Amino acid sequence: MTSTVPNAVQHTDAQPPITMFGPDFPYAYDDFLAHPAGIGQIPATEHGSEVAVIGGGLSGIIAAYELMKMGLKPVVYEADRIGGRLRTVGFEGCDPTLTAEMGAMRFPPSSTALQHYIDLVGLETRPFPNPLSAATPSTVVDLKGESHYATSIDDLPQVYRDVMNAWNACLEEGADFADMNRAMRERDVPRIREIWAELVEKLDNQTFYGFLCASESFKSFRHREIFGQVGFGTGGWDTDFPNSILEILRVVYTEADDHHRGIVGGSQQLPLRLWDREPQKIVHWPLGTSLASLHDGEPRPAVTRLDRTAGNRITVTDATGDIRTYRAAVFTGQSWLLLSKIACDDALFPIDHWTAMERTHYMESSKLFVPVDRPFWLDKDEVTGRDTMSMTLTDRMTRGTYLLDEGPDRPAVICLSYTWCDDSLKWLPLSPNERMDVMLKSLGEIYPHVDIRKHVIGNPVTVSWENEPYFMGAFKANLPGHYRYQRRLFTHFMQDRLPADKRGLFLAGDDISWTAGWAEGAVQTALNAVWGVMSQFGGSTDPTNPGPGDVFDEIAPVELPED
Repeated sequence: MTSTVPNAVQHTDAQPPITMFGPDFPYAYDDFLAHPAGIGQIPATEHGSEVAVIGGGLSGIIAAYELMKMGLKPVVYEADRIGGRLRTVGFEGCDPTLTAEMGAMRFPPSSTALQHYIDLVGLETRPFPNPLSAATPSTVVDLKGESHYATSIDDLPQVYRDVMNAWNACLEEGADFADMNRAMRERDVPRIREIWAELVEKLDNQTFYGFLCASESFKSFRHREIFGQVGFGTGGWDTDFPNSILEILRVVYTEADDHHRGIVGGSQQLPLRLWDREPQKIVHWPLGTSLASLHDGEPRPAVTRLDRTAGNRITVTDATGDIRTYRAAVFTGQSWLLLSKIACDDALFPIDHWTAMERTHYMESSKLFVPVDRPFWLDKDEVTGRDTMSMTLTDRMTRGTYLLDEGPDRPAVICLSYTWCDDSLKWLPLSPNERMDVMLKSLGEIYPHVDIRKHVIGNPVTVSWENEPYFMGAFKANLPGHYRYQRRLFTHFMQDRLPADKRGLFLAGDDISWTAGWAEGAVQTALNAVWGVMSQFGGSTDPTNPGPGDVFDEIAPVELPED
């Protein structure tokens, strides 16, 4: 629960930090963004040209922001609100500083391209209280009606340490973990590609659960069951058991499940601040220009139709009936929208790309938060001396309960439940108050002497991402055999490989990335799309700072045979 890193890997301050830049496409997006030459330019004759950016989530806003800096005019379309799954909400009638993260709420240090933008807009981060992390005063693990209180893994029964050791051994035996971890930390691209090419070919058809079962270290069903329910890092892994093991390896290799930090004041501030930001280094547009100013404060409404029209243009119809035609467009919404809510011309994409979008597998996810008068969980039990309540992992309906506070004398927030997949679907028919009642009942069985309800000072807020009309799921998670589909979507920005009549519309967003479910993937694919649009308009990067498309052939993702 404290780390996905096998004991064989010893971290020191002298080691370079790991980054989520691989292993499928080991490109250093953080270095690209930090380079003084910038990320590219377009000919002056193209300045002011409009580019449609469909979707105002993090990927769309970053793409629009960088295109604006190059001198293009992004036209952002957003069906709901700026932020996408960076959604921070308040509680009616409560202090407005009291907020809940309905989507992304914890970010690993390996999200180095994301961190570039967090720093750019001046946001602060702080450690997130995951189970048994240093930011968490205490954790309760409750399985099969038996609870264990812990401040470190050493406080748990030996079987939990056995499970941790089994997971570490399993990764080493089946996935060359220490070798890959070292190669990624050192940014040894040839070694990363060598290890990963073998694993992709060997493991693309394997589920996460099958990978565990194939390991001598996890021959015990009891160990697999505990691992599924409690896991390591953020909690239980059983909702991922049907997914491709390659998805899991991407998470553990990049340490995406470790050392999380939250954004002070809420993650939605990031896209909102980028929307309002007036960059100092900007081409064509006068100083003081922002995305907000280019849109008179509000993005265009929802897109209802996309067509490929004469001259290989992309024609966009929005909810007001307004029709505009563009030489290039970036689509950053979840791909299923192109199959359902947006009427699409079949000519927009090659048939293999349509197939890949149709096969995309999304994970469900639900959360429910309540505001409370204070962080009462820090009160000490007079008999045991323990915290009154703890961050809680359980096999009951709630699964994961998180305790979030701003100090001992201020109102606080409890995430009563954070669930995925089947556990999320169990909540779907229930109203917010019905959900809260069931959750309080479950927690009451774990903490029979704690009256949580008496501390609640407002109505609950909840989300089920599978029921959100512009999302229909929380994030992509490939099933076995889906590697080829993901490769088609990720590499779509390399449009010189496509027929001339299939170019101009670029896919971006975290479900196009190799690291879906992490904001870093949204950032990386946005930058890929920006490179693609730049190239379409005859632009280029500085020779000292080649972009992802410039080095694509050197580090392209493994290509598996189709026959």
